[in-house]
Amino acid sequence: MRLTFASEAKSLKRAEVPNARARILAIDDEPVILDGFRKILVLAGYSVDTVESGPEGLALVRSHDYDFVFTDLKMPNMDGTEVVKAVRHLRPDVDVAVITGFGTIESAVATMQYGALDYVQKPFTEDELVAFANRLCCGARTGSKPSAGRPCAWSRRRWPRPWRGASTRVPGGAFVSDGHVWARIDPGGQVWIGLDDFARKALRKVERIDLPAVGTARVRRGGLLFVVRRGDQMARFLAPLSGEITQLNPELTHQPGLVVESPYDRGWVCLLRPSDLSSELTGLRIGKPVIAWYQEEVARLRHEARSAEDGVCPWPLFQSKFLGPGVVKR
Repeated sequence: MRLTFASEAKSLKRAEVPNARARILAIDDEPVILDGFRKILVLAGYSVDTVESGPEGLALVRSHDYDFVFTDLKMPNMDGTEVVKAVRHLRPDVDVAVITGFGTIESAVATMQYGALDYVQKPFTEDELVAFANRLCCGARTGSKPSAGRPCAWSRRRWPRPWRGASTRVPGGAFVSDGHVWARIDPGGQVWIGLDDFARKALRKVERIDLPAVGTARVRRGGLLFVVRRGDQMARFLAPLSGEITQLNPELTHQPGLVVESPYDRGWVCLLRPSDLSSELTGLRIGKPVIAWYQEEVARLRHEARSAEDGVCPWPLFQSKFLGPGVVKR
């Protein structure tokens, strides 16, 4: 273990372990609670950063890749609800859990409407905290669920070649189509869309992207949504939902590679106003079913890649075998 007192934030303390199970940021205005987080979770195999205020935590979220953020609910200046909202806005791929005392459990549950994943009650024992972190890692949920039934949607897996040393990540709170497109509903009812982590690892590099037009004919579920290109190769991605495109990611015009470099953050593709959201969501996966499905997809990809000289599935084959109708087969 390596413990450092970094200069990136005034109160930042960082405890790192090699080959960590996950990287966690804990935010709490009580240093004794943060000391407990570092001591307990580092011994359980996690790397942990801790800070004593919400603004410091958000500065780190902007500049670092965390798998989870733990935030205290009651803090001065910026409370846990504001932290949850800000993290979900800045890094929709990062899941947030709330630290709460007995008297604020109802408030902690209420934060789930803003994207909080779950809550852990203090004071907690070492075993309770480790068990909670382990459940987050494996994608299982405990405690009260939000009204929308939002499950944990994060998974880290070690895959054999060609995915050795890589992890496949599911964005928190997002639905995923059979065509490897994710869709995340924002508080206003519109839907953010992009390609998923499985597709970006299979495609590896994108040089151009053909984006849909804004405000023209409505997009139909299963219809062509966007196309990514590299050289003379292309991969077509189909719309997971029907509706009208209201916004495109302007960064992709000059930096198309973002679609694979940062698929759940800067590489989002478009914002869609859905026309039949309630019925069409049944054709998508979310949470634990995505994790199980990814295991099947990786096994299929490995099989298809065996015949390739470099062990990488060619784009035309990936298109025909993995970018299908875009909805779950029932």
